[in-house]
Amino acid sequence: MSSLYKHSSTSTFTNPPSDLSKDIPVTSAPSDSISDLSWSPAANHHLAVASWDTKVRVYDLAQNNSSEGGQPLIEFDGPVLSCDWSRNGQQIVGASTDHTARLLDLAVNGAPAQQVAAHDGPIRVVRFFEAPQSNAPMIVTGSWDKTVRYWDLRQATAVATLSCQERVYSMDVKDKLLVIGTADRYINIVNLNNPTTFHKTLESPLKHQTRVVSCFTGGFAVGGIEGRCAFQYVEGKDASSNFSFKCHRSAPTSNKTSVHAVNAISFHPIHGTFSTAGSDGTYHFWDKDAHHRLKGYPSVGGAITATGFNRDGTLFAYAVSYDWSMGFAENKVGYKNGVMLHPVDGEECKPRIAGVKKR
Repeated sequence: MSSLYKHSSTSTFTNPPSDLSKDIPVTSAPSDSISDLSWSPAANHHLAVASWDTKVRVYDLAQNNSSEGGQPLIEFDGPVLSCDWSRNGQQIVGASTDHTARLLDLAVNGAPAQQVAAHDGPIRVVRFFEAPQSNAPMIVTGSWDKTVRYWDLRQATAVATLSCQERVYSMDVKDKLLVIGTADRYINIVNLNNPTTFHKTLESPLKHQTRVVSCFTGGFAVGGIEGRCAFQYVEGKDASSNFSFKCHRSAPTSNKTSVHAVNAISFHPIHGTFSTAGSDGTYHFWDKDAHHRLKGYPSVGGAITATGFNRDGTLFAYAVSYDWSMGFAENKVGYKNGVMLHPVDGEECKPRIAGVKKR
């Protein structure tokens, strides 16, 4: 089921690449590598950015897509690896290598961010979700201490802890689906109606280290360091729809192909199509149901570390930063670092087959 994508199985182009001239930079970018981006689900132009400079910034983007400069609203004692918004757009949470997660309530004017979670190691991912019975906002954190913990924002201690096989590398939530990707290629699936047990545990369909997991209705996508992406459905009845494909690979030269990590996978909120972005500095839009690449863009001049579509899918944000995929030697002074905004063309993210039901 691999290499099912038409037009090309790699990220190279036989036709002229799409134009980057309409992509515009966000002003006042972080001073160090960007680890995560998160759009507000309640407002079309509010973007949170987590960075290794120990801050979570929030950008208020005007109608012309220019920014007023990111305000550093949450500060930590170490690099920030993740950030997320509450569903109502009133709260922002960040997670750091300083072993804490901190939350800012925008409804409480002028109040400082409060610590809402702690681990025994760096927290790699934080996500909001809604409690199974009450639908009250809660957060879930995944750490390099090999645990996932659930936090009621009214309590100082975790309400439950899941022990994983290895360090948490990536994690995502969609409705009642929680997917956890760890070191050694473990994938843990949790039904949030029963959050204290693993619904399923499986080995990643990819052969090498997991970089990102991203949920869609009924399943999840996995991106790895080997320039490949896989789609997995949770229920066995849908297993025939599982597939993987090659991407973010350069054209062969002298019988050698350069393979790049897939760092980010984001789903379009309206069409259900998706993007991939990687250490080769390119991003692409795909239709998972038609198994087709919709559009691809050339290198932006540095690795892409995080991506996201805004609430109505009219803007696609991507972070350009060094991702350490080439080791310490390539972390050079002057490496490109910033957040870019791509206005989504009316057709470029629409499914190829009209009438296909989005998942």
